[in-house]
Amino acid sequence: MWARVGRFVAPVIGLVVFFGVWELLVRAFDVRTFVLLRPTTILDELFGQPGFYWRNTLVTAREALLGYLVALAVALLWGAVMARSRFLEHASTPVAVLIQVTPIVAYAPSAVLWLGRGLKPIVFITGLICLVPLLFAVTTGLRSADPAALDLMTIVDAPTSQVIRRVRLPYALPYLFSATRTCVGLSLIGAVLAEWYALVDQGLGRRIQEAIDFNQTRQLWASIYAVAILGGLAILVLNVVERRVLHWHASTRTVR
Repeated sequence: MWARVGRFVAPVIGLVVFFGVWELLVRAFDVRTFVLLRPTTILDELFGQPGFYWRNTLVTAREALLGYLVALAVALLWGAVMARSRFLEHASTPVAVLIQVTPIVAYAPSAVLWLGRGLKPIVFITGLICLVPLLFAVTTGLRSADPAALDLMTIVDAPTSQVIRRVRLPYALPYLFSATRTCVGLSLIGAVLAEWYALVDQGLGRRIQEAIDFNQTRQLWASIYAVAILGGLAILVLNVVERRVLHWHASTRTVR
């Protein structure tokens, strides 16, 4: 019981201490507002205009989710091919590495020129950022399937689609959830930065850019907090879904 309570209380204590120290240091050293704001001031800005930040948060959340889903779909197809062929894996890996190491700012303007302003380049850039972690997770996960289960599917002459759906994909789920946890941050980074180039009117990235251009420190930090809160909530939801899904799969394998 105490372990369960501690699991929930410890993160709260950590956050309280972190923001408490931040608040005290800014007050103690009288840091100028254009350098760093107090957490209480930032929260006052957030709660003072809840509708404004809520609307922009929803826009960025939608962009990040769409980019992730596009990356997941591509990773599942591409990863399934790589898992079946070592040659294709070796041929694809350099391409994936190039995608991963190329900075966003290098291709973001070209993506906007190619796809036009608005949602399309944002989803494209976000999806590209999330693709590589998901791709390697899918490939590794599909290869981690139990050989005995694969032999059984071969004996009963199961089609490839059933082998993937009933054996390989369940074993790949832990890898996918781990990669998705990484992609939460990556997708938000991609969406926020892509909004700077996509000439959009809404979104937290647009609000951050606007705050920088017009020296609006309160809006800048409130938007940053909104991104952080969005990412934190996404991680919490992901953890709940992961526990339920992986527990269900573990129970299913035990019953079988």
